[in-house]
Amino acid sequence: MTHSGNRRTLISAALAASLSLSFASGALAKDTVKVGFIGPLTGGVSSIGLGGRNSAELAVALRNQDPDAKYEYELEVLDDECKPNVGVQVATKLAASRDVLGAVTHYCSSVAMGAVDIYHKFNLPVIVWGAVLPDITYGNDYTEVHRINGTMINQNEAAAKFMTDQGYKTWAIIHDTTDYGKGHNEYFSKYLAENGGEILGTFGVTSDQQDFTAELTKIKQMNPEVVYFGGLTPLAVRIRQQMDKLGIDAQFQGASGLKSESYFTGLSGDLAEGTVTFLEGAPAEKLPGGEYFMAEYEKEGYGESFEAYGPFSFAAMNLLMDAIEEVGADRKKVTEYLADVQEHASITGPVTFDEHGQNTVALITPYVAQDGEWVVWSDSAYADGTRALTGK
Repeated sequence: MTHSGNRRTLISAALAASLSLSFASGALAKDTVKVGFIGPLTGGVSSIGLGGRNSAELAVALRNQDPDAKYEYELEVLDDECKPNVGVQVATKLAASRDVLGAVTHYCSSVAMGAVDIYHKFNLPVIVWGAVLPDITYGNDYTEVHRINGTMINQNEAAAKFMTDQGYKTWAIIHDTTDYGKGHNEYFSKYLAENGGEILGTFGVTSDQQDFTAELTKIKQMNPEVVYFGGLTPLAVRIRQQMDKLGIDAQFQGASGLKSESYFTGLSGDLAEGTVTFLEGAPAEKLPGGEYFMAEYEKEGYGESFEAYGPFSFAAMNLLMDAIEEVGADRKKVTEYLADVQEHASITGPVTFDEHGQNTVALITPYVAQDGEWVVWSDSAYADGTRALTGK
């Protein structure tokens, strides 16, 4: 045989081997499906959004390492900037992509409210991971919309009882004028009245407001024992700073939107110390799967904290992938699966969706700012009497 003949034989053999390998690997390859994540990755509450994104990414990475998973998952991440108009744009982009089977969406309630109509229109099943306004689930009958975290109803009920149990009697309320802030004002005011608290004044402020001199000057004259803030961290930082400048000596209390590590980076000295806030569920280290989640998160070496709602994002993404594994790559079937979720195991505890797609998270945990960290009240120096809240 000639050298050229030998060469042709070798090439043919190599090609046959290559083809047989490709067929074998093709038989073993899993179908890839897309899932989405939307949160505020830039702007004033980006630390929360980045923690949520990292947690969703972690869930996907761990699932893709599971040899028993039926699918390979690809995550599409979009930034809603905590702005309703941007949220509508990115929600539309995600929902209109037929490759995306479902998504874990939104920390900011005003953004979520603007997007739910889109998810319904495009039949995209979503699980909200952080937004707390009740109307996101209870204000419509959209079977596509679910929420794994609790709402501001239980949060404010617990907050009002906790603070009146501390012996406080008078409040001034400041809230941002988004749906989120107005909702917190509504529910906290309702439950405070039921617990015997008195509201001396209520002030609505815009989410980008810089100067609160007018509102705080009136509040100083009212001399409340507590200033309650319904809004997000960036605004809370500015209000707390200006309370100090005006010499307002009142206990500062915030809704869950205040609970962020950026609260401490935004405030100098001891201005954060003693601030009280409330969050649905247990702290990460006390969750059923908290130690596992925290260990895996640390192993990945993320540059940002998982923050207050990271565990909910992780749990939501796992639940979405569980649905896809069970019923296949079909939006309608995923929506039907989620509608029937009862006592579904997750790192945040069992998930049960009611007829509105709302998971009822009964436990609300009080936190207090202590030495630059959010400490569970029962574990704090305030609870054991070593330190005292303002006026106590």
